[in-house]
This record gives sequence, C-alpha cells and structure tokens, in this order.
Amino acid sequence: MAGPRISHIELDEATILWRNADIEQERRIAIYDLIEENIFKPERAFAAGHEGPYRLCLSVFDGRLSLEVADEAGAHLETLILGLGRFRRPIRDYFAICDSYYQAIRKASAAEIETIDMARRGVHNEAAEMLLERLEGKVETDFATARRLFTLICVLHIRG
Repeated sequence: MAGPRISHIELDEATILWRNADIEQERRIAIYDLIEENIFKPERAFAAGHEGPYRLCLSVFDGRLSLEVADEAGAHLETLILGLGRFRRPIRDYFAICDSYYQAIRKASAAEIETIDMARRGVHNEAAEMLLERLEGKVETDFATARRLFTLICVLHIRG
C-alpha cells in the first residue's frame, strides 16, 4: 500500500532496558495496529518528492525522542527530534494506570476494571493530543496514529 504512511516501524532495542509480558503485548498490538492503519506524512521528505510509504525507527537519547524516517528501500530521509520533557508526567501516569489495570484484570470486578481502563484511555488520549501538537509543522498525522506512537514511546521509557 503506497502513500504517506508508515510501512515498517522498529524500536531501538538498546533503548528498551526492560519489559514484561504485558508491556510486550502492548508493543506488539501497537505496532500491528499502526502498520495496518496510519497516516504519516513527514512534511520535509514529502515536499522533497518522497511520498511514502516510510520506514520509522524510534529511539530515546538525552531526554529526546528520535524519529528516523527512511524510504521504503531504507534510505535515510530525515531525523526528527522531539524534546520529551512535557511527556514525563503522562508517561509516568500511563505506567501507573497500566500497572493498576494489569493487576485489576487478575482480581478486580468488571466495574473496577472499566473505571481504570477509562482513566487509562484518558491519559493516553491527552498524551496523543500533546504528541500531535509537538509534531505540528513536522509530520502530518492523525489521532489514532499519534495514540499508537505514544504507546511505543512509553515502551522506550521502561526502566524495570
């Protein structure tokens, strides 16, 4: 499928220090869903005639998110760097709520699980909106893509 979209995504394995089965499942689902349906149009690369699809590699270094954008053949097109300072709290909140959610799945009532899941979705949605703001002028994308990218950003922040 051609067009301005992500056809392949990878996370810098050196950045991921630790993960458990629940987090690994979140990562797999986010990547699968992202590849199946996304809108991703890096504005500089697109304007230079690279209309997609794109390969994307995410990594974190020195408190910054690096989005390495390549063409379908793997040729580097550009690297976008985003400061992650504004994401510290949403990432921390998301981890805390996910932890509560995973514990609740094992022993809580359906109503308790639903309440925690609603809170989790709320934090996730706010962080996706924040990511959309940070990408403005750099990458044209949609809410669902930003949401899945936030999940992957969280995976890159796991410290164990």
